[in-house]
Amino acid sequence: MPRKATSQDVADLAGVSRSAVSLVLNGRGAGNIAADKQALIVAAAQQLNYTPNTVALSLRSRRSSTIGVVTDAIATSAFGGQLLEGAADVAVAEGYLLLVIDTQNDLGRERRAYETLQNRQVDGFLFAAMSLRAYDVPTALRSATCALANCFDPADSAPAFIPDEVAGSRAVTQHLIDRGHRDIVMLTGTSDVVASGLREQGFAEAVAMAGLQVPGPVTAGWEIDKGYAAAMHVLSGDRPPTAIVCANDRSAVGVVLAAAHLGLSVPGELSVVGYDDDENVAPCLVPALTTVRLPHREMGERAMRVVLDRVLDDTPASAVSETRPALRTLLDCPLVIRESVAPPSR
Repeated sequence: MPRKATSQDVADLAGVSRSAVSLVLNGRGAGNIAADKQALIVAAAQQLNYTPNTVALSLRSRRSSTIGVVTDAIATSAFGGQLLEGAADVAVAEGYLLLVIDTQNDLGRERRAYETLQNRQVDGFLFAAMSLRAYDVPTALRSATCALANCFDPADSAPAFIPDEVAGSRAVTQHLIDRGHRDIVMLTGTSDVVASGLREQGFAEAVAMAGLQVPGPVTAGWEIDKGYAAAMHVLSGDRPPTAIVCANDRSAVGVVLAAAHLGLSVPGELSVVGYDDDENVAPCLVPALTTVRLPHREMGERAMRVVLDRVLDDTPASAVSETRPALRTLLDCPLVIRESVAPPSR
């Protein structure tokens, strides 16, 4: 392999000192180095394809320019990819590399992941969850620079960025009410998932605000077959609803299939809405599904921004927590209107 160019090579080509190269390429040339010399240095660096020695930089700055990212199941699934993408884009813009470890919901793996990343001397940590949930931040992490995405510490020991599930569910239900629906049923998820109860709350708030009687949610689950079974039960009753709010987009697919089996057109005779804006489901369904978008990318971006701001600020994490209490930040879950909603036919 050809020898990697050094800062001395850049200095020799530009006809300047090595210290001048260091000042310019580290953004401290203004006021210290003449403009024409700065231009020569930049041109020489580009010509030689020079990049700083990251090991040397780490030794001088006492930073590794890496952030450790631990996830429960996101890295091995397609659904949460946007969260990692958002975090990575923010990190790369600051010259940082992400070291990502997926634990596959194994607590032993999680503990070893943190140990590995600490041994690698990462500058900060981000923990990201597949589904919204409570997360007890490990003791070893409480003194480190860290943030949470799509989860929260009940003790609020770390900044957490989570979706505003209540507002999202309220908005999609209100959309149905605004289109004239009064007989609306909610097919909810399972009680072990935090988001399920929050979405039920948003649904109930919208219905109550419209002066309507709030129907009890029908437990369905999160998958296509569960949505199908629940919808067959609901739509076969004496007074079937004109609209169904689904636990998520996959269960909404089941509802659309059940409607087709019963000879009901969507949205002509039944309006259907989902939740998540799953890119592999919602825009591809026929008709395309009106739903609520989870802010995966925004959660990754905001959490990583907090971590990097604290790292680059050089303020110890313990001092930051004393002066700026960590709070949960609710991020907007926007309504995505497509073709699965129409005014009721009766």
